[in-house]
Amino acid sequence: MTDTDFTQRFIFDNHDARGELATLEQSYAHVLAKHDYPEPVAILLGELMAAAALLVGSLKFDGLLTLQVRGEGPLSLLVVECSSEREIRGLARYDAGRIEIGATLQELMPSGVLAMTIDPAGGQRYQGLVALDGDSLADCLNAYFASSEQLESRFILHADGRRARGFLLQQLPVAQVPQGEQREASWQHLTTLAQTLSAEELLGLDNITILHRLYHEEQVRLFDAQGVSFSCSCSRERSQNALLSLGEQDVLALLEEQNGQIEMDCQFCNQRYHFSGDDIRRIFGLDHRNDGLSTVH
Repeated sequence: MTDTDFTQRFIFDNHDARGELATLEQSYAHVLAKHDYPEPVAILLGELMAAAALLVGSLKFDGLLTLQVRGEGPLSLLVVECSSEREIRGLARYDAGRIEIGATLQELMPSGVLAMTIDPAGGQRYQGLVALDGDSLADCLNAYFASSEQLESRFILHADGRRARGFLLQQLPVAQVPQGEQREASWQHLTTLAQTLSAEELLGLDNITILHRLYHEEQVRLFDAQGVSFSCSCSRERSQNALLSLGEQDVLALLEEQNGQIEMDCQFCNQRYHFSGDDIRRIFGLDHRNDGLSTVH
């Protein structure tokens, strides 16, 4: 684990609630280094990365979590993938000429949709959708959990191009506080205090200080940190499988169009994979045929 990229869970002894804090610096920097993102795009991508890290920390599963936001404005796509091993990557697609400094989420992604997809290692794939109606990604995630999961949740997300931070509160099943008005009052008390947390405080303070500042009158237990790191799952083998899925005839045509060498790029990390005529012959088992494929050195 690095000191700059981690999630950390906390729980209240006298309330039916838990929380998670996420801090991303090096992994955020890796993602931003791959593309020259305008400031508003970089900020939203950092917030979505922080959200993914929070959710991987709170959801108990082995596999891959994907958060994807699509809109009809100058920012058409945000996508972040985070594995249960807390390996994270992300990217954005946008029209640079239409991005204005200080643009809001709704200006950048009108008529947007937020999708959360969970791909368990050995189970059934699950996806939930919610309209991008809020003023922030945090608002949209709050709405998603209220409508899709029936789980009271409060997200606070901030990023500034150097650091991405997230704060999450979630209500737990009845244990410490009885049902009814007392339970609702308990939850409102915790969320009201959380809403006093400013962007400057979340981005600038450590977790212990944040929790003391918000909940110094409560009994809060902070658990060990869990490291997060940037990692891209692309590989030459995956690119080869993508070529196989296209089919022999289409790949041969593509090889001819590209003058005897196919280049495949990973949009997440900008890694390039090159396939020559010999590579294509091997992939499709054409070594025994006189197919006229050229060899590029």
